[in-house]
Amino acid sequence: MRYEPAKHHRRSIRLPGYDYPHPGAYFITICIKDRVCLLGEVVDGEMQLNPWGEIVRAE
Repeated sequence: MRYEPAKHHRRSIRLPGYDYPHPGAYFITICIKDRVCLLGEVVDGEMQLNPWGEIVRAE
């Protein structure tokens, strides 16, 4: 697939002037193809991770 800036452009959501290499807390969203529940399931409003989800948590 050829890169087309008009079609594939994404705006950066990084804060201007923020020093990202320093330690800190980050929120990461992982999107799975077709939204399949591969990492666990929500039970009573709480995420119950399966072994794959535990690997993601550890990383």
